[in-house]
Amino acid sequence: MLRLQKFLAQSGLGSRRFCEQLIKDGTILVNGKVAELGSKVTDTDDVVHAGKKVLLKTADLKVIMLNKPPGVLSARKDEKKIKLVFDFLPRTHNEPDWIAVGRLDINTAGLMLFTNNGTLAHQLMHPSFEIDREYLVRARGNFDEQKRKNMLAGVEIEGEVYKFSDIVPGEKQSSNQWFSVCMLTGKNREVRQLFESQDLEVSRLKRVRIGPIFLPSTLREGACINLTEAQIKELQEYGK
Repeated sequence: MLRLQKFLAQSGLGSRRFCEQLIKDGTILVNGKVAELGSKVTDTDDVVHAGKKVLLKTADLKVIMLNKPPGVLSARKDEKKIKLVFDFLPRTHNEPDWIAVGRLDINTAGLMLFTNNGTLAHQLMHPSFEIDREYLVRARGNFDEQKRKNMLAGVEIEGEVYKFSDIVPGEKQSSNQWFSVCMLTGKNREVRQLFESQDLEVSRLKRVRIGPIFLPSTLREGACINLTEAQIKELQEYGK
């Protein structure tokens, strides 16, 4: 027997806090009646959300990493028949429905994580957990200390403040320069827009780390591997 909010979270609806709010909003039915906060259920109870039966997931917690190639879309479906990240994931009858932990835009390569656990996915994506991400960037243009300070202090772009938590200039190649940058958020095209705000044009972008998980240099583009139990535990504890 489980508390209802834990049951909902383990079923993949979201974090316990989110599931608790669903109960408070009266959107959860248990055996045909509106559920109350604090109630307990078993897997034999009829739990319904948004007209659909909620099933407790019994699969072991799994997380896989993918080295996403550029030109691949971070989505499940696309009418234009563009290659999707889910096309690269394991597909056997025993595999779970993978949840993408954040996205990368179509031209960005590198580390993506997928899990079969909705609670963990929510934890890794929600800004309150402050899971940092690291990227390698190649950009064209003149870079100086003032631009570095601007990107660390924060730049307002279309009403939102974007900023890096760290930026380390690297090797210069003609008019291009490499950078290692870190940030605590994952808004769409955030890295590119920050560089563009300082008149720097990004020509290559690759995510190499999410929290404690680094992209192995040996993992080829388009390949994926399972995280170890130790790595998954690190993810669960990171930022708490």
